[in-house]
Amino acid sequence: MMTKTPFIFKLFAGILVLAGAFTASMVFGAADITVKDVWGALTSQDSSKNINIIREIRLPREVAAIFVGIALSVAGAIMQGITRNPLADPGLLGLTAGANAALAITLAFIPAANYFGITVACFIGAAVGSLLVFGIGAAKKGGFSPLRIVLAGTAVSMFLYAVAEGIGLVFKISKDVSMWTAGGLVGTSWGQLEVIVPFIVGGVLLALLLSRQLTILSLSEEVAIGLGQKIALIKFILMAVIVLLAGASVALVGNMAFIGLMVPHIVRAIVGTDYRYIIPFSAILGAAFMLVADTLGRTINAPYETPVVAIVAILGLPFFLLIVRKGGNSFS
Repeated sequence: MMTKTPFIFKLFAGILVLAGAFTASMVFGAADITVKDVWGALTSQDSSKNINIIREIRLPREVAAIFVGIALSVAGAIMQGITRNPLADPGLLGLTAGANAALAITLAFIPAANYFGITVACFIGAAVGSLLVFGIGAAKKGGFSPLRIVLAGTAVSMFLYAVAEGIGLVFKISKDVSMWTAGGLVGTSWGQLEVIVPFIVGGVLLALLLSRQLTILSLSEEVAIGLGQKIALIKFILMAVIVLLAGASVALVGNMAFIGLMVPHIVRAIVGTDYRYIIPFSAILGAAFMLVADTLGRTINAPYETPVVAIVAILGLPFFLLIVRKGGNSFS
């Protein structure tokens, strides 16, 4: 039973699952790689063909998968907590679409922008997307109902995706925009990871520091106020964390929906409703999920690749429909 198993054992089991997913992701693929090759790439100075494939292509790609899984899962958990909306997800509520539009604008008007500049633009775009969604959701009397937020997120996302497509067509950069936003990990480099990873690590650490306050906030704002919490400040910081994590993910791999929806639901079924446990476990399970999805994308039709975003969508859409069927107001 969930309540009888100490969290430390669940955490250890999650780490074992993550280690297994990482090992599988390093071994399976178009190239014939062995566990010995993987170990050699991590521990030796060997420069054989397989070792170089691992170090320069597969390892940065799977490290990116880990951190994208962490970022989107933690962002989804926080969004579901502060909105008490089980349908909340960065990819469904305008954040990734906003980052996508900002990326297209940057490529069109500042073509000389470096990777750090593009990353900052994605943060700004994610913030604008979230403000539009929550602004529309709050425009009508009655507060943030789950259905209204999802509808607002869908409308804003479609608009922002149209903006990105329009800019791509007008400025003839559609191919460049598509390469950034196709939702894949192909071509991820160590240089990109050096820029992105610190933002994700910083965002997750902030989320962990505020996990106790988030737990109370996810239950009731009235209780949080009664306990003396500064809920406006806490919400602002947590929304900034969501923007940071979602923007970093888009800058690294493009659009990726459903991970932030699925993983926190699965995690709550395992560890309960305390965000001191939900956030670290979401990070572990999200990382493992992304590794498995990327491995499937590389192996289903090898040597050709199935886009990882398609794998995630195939798994995520039925889950989304299940949550809707169970009742979108289950957190309200």
